[in-house]
Amino acid sequence: MRSEQPILVEVESLRKFFPVRRGTFGFTKKYVRAVDDVSFVIYRGETLGLVGESGSGKTTTGRLLLRGYEPTAGKVVYHLPDQEALDIMTLTKKQLWEFRKHAQMIFQDPYSSLNPRMTVRDIIAEPLIATKSARGEDVSRHVIETAKRCQLSVEHLRRYPHAFSGGQRQRIGIARALVLRPDFIVCDEPVSALDVSIQAQILNLLRDLQAEFGLTYLFIAHDLSVVEHICNRVGVMYLGNLVEMAATQELFYHPLHPYTEALMSSIPEANPKVKMRPIKLKGEIPSPIDPPSGCAFHPRCQYAQALCAEVKPEWRELSPNHFVSCHFAESLQLSGFAG
Repeated sequence: MRSEQPILVEVESLRKFFPVRRGTFGFTKKYVRAVDDVSFVIYRGETLGLVGESGSGKTTTGRLLLRGYEPTAGKVVYHLPDQEALDIMTLTKKQLWEFRKHAQMIFQDPYSSLNPRMTVRDIIAEPLIATKSARGEDVSRHVIETAKRCQLSVEHLRRYPHAFSGGQRQRIGIARALVLRPDFIVCDEPVSALDVSIQAQILNLLRDLQAEFGLTYLFIAHDLSVVEHICNRVGVMYLGNLVEMAATQELFYHPLHPYTEALMSSIPEANPKVKMRPIKLKGEIPSPIDPPSGCAFHPRCQYAQALCAEVKPEWRELSPNHFVSCHFAESLQLSGFAG
């Protein structure tokens, strides 16, 4: 995605620390640094992927962008059409309800994200009613139109979530997010709980809807093959920090950060005769309560030097639209995905 594209979402120095109380009476207070000084932009009409190990801060970042969590610090600015730029962190509760028309979320688990006591029709209609975007017959019209676009029939609207498969439930979740015709959708691992054949159907549906409505996605995932298929750019997170971001093909085949190199080496080859040689990282992921000094990745990095343990590397642009946080990115000769 070219930088000439208009920016839709601008994230600046975003942080989220969750308090943890320890001790017999809970007096000792520390913080889980779930997201720690993250900055990036999302261009209108693109799909930006966020990848990383469990606990890297991907989902927390996605929810912060919709103010599902209150941030510890930072700004999230939306550049919406025909409106002044909105810093959603400063919006009142009433203003936030109005903003919900522009940004929605598709959740990871299609089973727990739907109210079992509501019909499909009521689930899809709920955002329209909550934001007062439609009334009466207009609600039914919008629901039916959106359901059909998400490959659901009118007969499905009278049923309850338990009557559907995982793929159908995820289509209901997509319809619920789409019914307000938002500009931006956070997709929080929307296919990770589905069978491979159903994953392809949902991914194709998301791409078709993006082309039809001009949607912009933040696509959070841990499956790198899915990310390569759907994303224009990819950001790699580690222990609450962004360590690299670039166009998908550039990141996959020409990584600049050692952690990205390790992720690329773990992607299975399409050829069964080719033996995988994943890079084995040293030790375990450090605790986000007490992260390492300097570069958070240095205790597991095979290229680490003394500087890495002392100074946190800057987030910098080494080539057009290719950002990295590594002291020695210029001198390392890293291997990308071999597939």
